[in-house]
Formats: sequence, structure tokens, C-alpha cells
Amino acid sequence: MLPMPGSPSSSWAMFASRLRASFAGANLRVSAAFWLFGISSPFRPQPADWLTTLPPGLINNVLYVIILSAALDLVGPSVPKSVVLLADVIPSFLMKLVAPYFIHVVPYSIRIILFAAISSWGMVLIALTPAYTDGGTITTKMAGVVLASLSSGAGELSFLGLTHYYGSFSLAAWGSGTGGMSVTASLLASAFLPIIMLLSFFLVLPREPLRSKPGVKIREEILAGGDEREDQGLLSEPPDRSTSLVNDVAPMEDTTPWVANFIENLRRFRGLFFPYVLPLFLVYFAEYLINQSVAPTLLFSLHSSPFTEYRSFYPTYATIYQLGVFISRSSLPFLRIHRLYPPSFLQCLNLFILVLHSLYYFLPSVYVVFLLIFWEGLLGGLVYVNTFAEIGDRVPKEEREFALGATTVSDSGGIMVAGIIGLGVETWLYPTKGLSKIVAAMGPKA
Repeated sequence: MLPMPGSPSSSWAMFASRLRASFAGANLRVSAAFWLFGISSPFRPQPADWLTTLPPGLINNVLYVIILSAALDLVGPSVPKSVVLLADVIPSFLMKLVAPYFIHVVPYSIRIILFAAISSWGMVLIALTPAYTDGGTITTKMAGVVLASLSSGAGELSFLGLTHYYGSFSLAAWGSGTGGMSVTASLLASAFLPIIMLLSFFLVLPREPLRSKPGVKIREEILAGGDEREDQGLLSEPPDRSTSLVNDVAPMEDTTPWVANFIENLRRFRGLFFPYVLPLFLVYFAEYLINQSVAPTLLFSLHSSPFTEYRSFYPTYATIYQLGVFISRSSLPFLRIHRLYPPSFLQCLNLFILVLHSLYYFLPSVYVVFLLIFWEGLLGGLVYVNTFAEIGDRVPKEEREFALGATTVSDSGGIMVAGIIGLGVETWLYPTKGLSKIVAAMGPKA
């Protein structure tokens, strides 16, 4: 931990020195590349009726994000928004479920090209299909949704697997990029954003680690000429396990038949389930049930809020949530947690409190909801980055790339289950009579 600036045992000079030491060994090109990989939208924002706001995330997920942000415009008001969420998450979930067992045979360079092409194709398909009000078909738009989801799922597990070759700072940069600032873009213009992914991989990212032969130390490859004290920074492992976890052991060559290898990977996944998959699943399930089905019902009378219209509540919740995620996903160089279940359970508590408020309106002010939504974002981002950091610390080197990719199924699984349950929750909390019934329960308007 960093010392508290100005404390008796510290000084600003010492604080600055330790801060610099925490980034010792960071490679600028690696950090920049992974930050760009993550700069356009990985934690999926909630669907809303605001079309052009593209919340933070991952370049290969840009279609994914715009789809959820423009759900109402894609399918119309008569179709529940959770239907779009399910169409957007199920292909990604299935990809993450099966791809870790075979995708290693496809070189990363080929993957990146495919992800960029599929994302752009899907974006163009959605952008050029007329809106439902102009006679456009939902089926055509949903085909673009499927393409976005497939690219998103395969892209996330591939980029996280790629951090295995580039050390802890690549994961920190990825986490910060996936929580990066919002941008505004049209659907058609966003079709060109995957070009950033191509430039980041082929021009910015050092390629030597991916070409290195067994027995070559990865750290020496990517930190040539750099400081070898990387593991003395804030991302370092506790002393009692550092020896077995940070040594650069050459990956085991795959000489077993594919069936035996598949069975072995299933065994590995079972070992990942309780320490990593389940807590990440829980935190995503809770936060996306909040975002998709509960948040639209968290309304207050206008005279007690900073808004002039009710439609402003939901986008504001989305922005506050994204801010919390950005802060926590950027915290990895400064803050590490090793117990993943407590923040996951706290996220479930958030869900419980907000559902109760949606039913009984007992919270005194919208500002209390703002704090809870911000806390929700902090918890979600914290569990995400620390789950993969713990895998990097604890999983043996030869199994780490598979573990990083396979664990990504937990976030899509949590979102998918939240979407399914949300179909009923949204109807339960947000009656079909619409906004008027909810507003009437809250008291007079301004």
C-alpha cells in the first residue's frame, strides 16, 4: 500500500518515490496497446432510449455497447429491452463457453483481423437497416447484434489471454481502458473504430513475446532495457507465494491428443469455478439486474431532484455507474483485493436495497440512489480486474492463458441470467400501465 501523504512516517518525496517504484518495469508500448484494446466499452451498459451515447469499453465490443444503448430505437417500445440484452449476450456467452478449448490454435494476429472485420460488418448492417418506424426489420438488426456479440465474446477472452504474455501492467492497462471515458458516435461512424484495434495490435504492441520460443523469459522479451523490478511494485504477489508465481516458466507444449486436452481443460475449469468464476458471475448478475430492470424504476418527484423531466434519471444513473467502474478498473496498480466474495455479496445487497426501494420508495432522496449506483460501479469494476489479477498470481504459468480466457464466461453468464430474470422483474417493477403509475406512487410533481 502507498503511505498516506504527510503522515509522520512519510513525506511527499517518499510518497512520490514509492509511487514511481510501483510503476517500475512498466512498458509504455504494452500499456498503451492494452489501454487502446480496452478504450471503447467492455462492461455492457444498460439499454436506454438515448441513441448516440457510447459508454466506456472495449473496441471489439463497440457494437455491443451501442446496441444496448439504442435498444428502444432498434426494436421499438413494444418489445422488452431485456430481449435485446439476451440477443446481445447469449452468443457472447456461448463463445466464451466453448472457445477457450479450441481458440488457441488460431494465431492472435488472425483473431484480431477477424474481430475487427466482424465488428465493422455488424455495425454497418445495423446502421444501414432502416428503423422499425421506417419499415426496417428487427431480424436484420438482430443479425448485426449476433455478429457484435460473437466478436465481443471471442475478443474479450483473447485479449485477457494475451495479458498472460505481457505481465501485470498489461492487465492494469486493459482494466483502465475498459473503464475509459465515454465518447459519442453514430452507428455508421463507429464501424471504423475497430481500426484502432488493428493499429494497436500490429503497430503499437511489441510482438516479440508472441514469437518467443519455449524457454525464453517473457519479461526479458518485453522489458528489454527496462527495470527488472516489476514485481516490486504494487501489483506484486505476497512474499510467501512470489517465488512460484512470478518465475517465467516456459509454457507446456501441447503434445496430447485433442480429446485428452479437452478433458484436461474441463478439469482445469472446475478448479476455477469457486475461486474465480462464481464471484464474478454474482457481481455481474446483481449489477445487470439493477441496470436493466431496476434502475428504470428508480424515479423521484421532479421537485426533489435536479432534473426537469423523468427521462433524465436513467441516463444519469448510467453515467454515475460508468464513473464508478472506470475508477475501480483503473485502481489495480494501487489497490489489490484477494478475497473476491465480500464485494460480490455487497453487490447482491445493493440489488436487494434497490429492489425494496423500487417497491416501497423508502430512500429519502435521489442523491442516496446516486451513491448506491456509484458504489455498484465501484464494486463491479473492483471484482472484474482483481479476479483476473488473482488468476495471474495463483494459477500455474502453463495453465494461465486458458484460465484467463475461460473465466470470462462468468460475466456473460451473469448478464444472461440477469436478462432472463429481468424479463419478469421489469414487468413486476414497471407495470405495463407505464410511468404514470410509478410517478403517482411517489407523490406530486414539481
